[in-house]
Amino acid sequence: TRFLLARARERAHVLVGLVVAVANIDAVIALIRAAPDGETASVRLRERDWPAGEVAALIALIDEPGHSVGEDGTYRLSETQARAILELRLQRLTGLERDKIAAELKAVTGEIVDLLAILGSRARVLDIVREELTAIADGFGDDRRTSIEDSEFEYDIEDLIEREDMVVTVTHNGYVKRVPLATYRAQRRGGRGRAGMATRDEDFVAQVFVANTHTPMLFFTTRGMAHMRKVYRLPLGTPQARGKALINLIPLDEGERLATMMPLPEDETLREELHAVFATSRGHVRRNALSDFTSIKANGKIAMKLEDGAGESLGELIAVQACTSQEDILLAAASGKCVRFPVGEVRVFSGRSSVGVRGIRLQEGDSVISMSILGHVDADRDLRDRYLRYAVATRRGDEPPPAHEADYDALAESEQFVLTVTANGYGKRSSAYEYRTTGRGGQGIINIETSERNGPVVASFPVDDEDQILLVTDAGQLIRCPVADIRIAGRNTQGVILFKTADGERVVSVTRLGEAFADEPGTADDD
Repeated sequence: TRFLLARARERAHVLVGLVVAVANIDAVIALIRAAPDGETASVRLRERDWPAGEVAALIALIDEPGHSVGEDGTYRLSETQARAILELRLQRLTGLERDKIAAELKAVTGEIVDLLAILGSRARVLDIVREELTAIADGFGDDRRTSIEDSEFEYDIEDLIEREDMVVTVTHNGYVKRVPLATYRAQRRGGRGRAGMATRDEDFVAQVFVANTHTPMLFFTTRGMAHMRKVYRLPLGTPQARGKALINLIPLDEGERLATMMPLPEDETLREELHAVFATSRGHVRRNALSDFTSIKANGKIAMKLEDGAGESLGELIAVQACTSQEDILLAAASGKCVRFPVGEVRVFSGRSSVGVRGIRLQEGDSVISMSILGHVDADRDLRDRYLRYAVATRRGDEPPPAHEADYDALAESEQFVLTVTANGYGKRSSAYEYRTTGRGGQGIINIETSERNGPVVASFPVDDEDQILLVTDAGQLIRCPVADIRIAGRNTQGVILFKTADGERVVSVTRLGEAFADEPGTADDD
């Protein structure tokens, strides 16, 4: 009713202006003819006092603020009324048209009177509501065509998420995103690849996983906290997008960084078979059932305690990997030492807040820089040594020693290679068979010679011939090179030059790149 009243008053206001103009038509026409333009005519119409005459009572009924009849019986037009007068057609000045304007004004005035009466009477309001509801019931009061029933059905928002394989990437500086796997079309061998992610200076793709949208993704921080997010909750982006800062997805304290991430199998039976192995920079390791991390609240949970009973720090959490009890753990230290021991050497801990056990005994100032999971091979030391001599001779093109083909074929099929890179840009590949299995807790064996030329170890992890690696220095220099170009050498060697660093410059990070991200802009050095 109030809306109808406001609309009626707006129309009545315009009609009042027209009636005033028609009553003073000669003066209005003279004023308009004398004006140089329409704007001036509008201003002059509004500045002049016009006799209200018979419409004075209607103006009082409309009761608009600022538009009342003066004490001398005159009325000033508003901008809206002046515009309506200027737009008035000449045919409306005929006697019949003038009568129509007056009749419309009286009708609108009557409507205003009626609406005011409705607003002033509660009884009339109720009568109108009753009449309208009765009309609705008569027009649409047919029987209900649907039934409302109690149901036990419950659904989760995840049921509405389509299952789709995604490529999940995290950069060195902590930007994360997901891209549909279908975006990365297959290419022929030898192609240039495509851009995997647009990154800022000194940033690069550090970890890449392919996982389903419903796959839980575990994020482990350097302070031993675990967080979980389903893949579909990660920001969706294009291959060229940088992604979203991880701190916007999981709570991170000042100085806390992402240590690693890994997908959690959707199949709960696999979670019971797999274990999560943790490693700290001070050489401690711990093994838990992977199922211990299936339920994590939004603010995360403690994954590993990083202080012993005496309050001594165990360093930072550097790596978490899923494994089976039939595999081996390889811990590599910055000093060039490493130790390999079976996963079974570390008992399964029932709690998550324990410090674990010692994996490698470090010298003062040394630290663990990586943990790798290697396949366990049941072969005696003599057989491995003979195979290694055979493999070296074959690669050099020398005449190899007599081969025990059945044994050598099995060893060749299971052989893995460990890439080790030092701070001064030197590195090598070594067969995993050179890393003999020992008990945990020892000082380990030589992984690479950390001479003054080489510097300390910055990375050590398994690689394949088809892989590429990305090396980054503390000066922001980056280089990418194929793993196949890196020489295979023995454990106790210095390796070859991989990156010619400047004086005072050090390699600080080495990352294994997948095919889809091999030509990431800003990270390749074709020279």
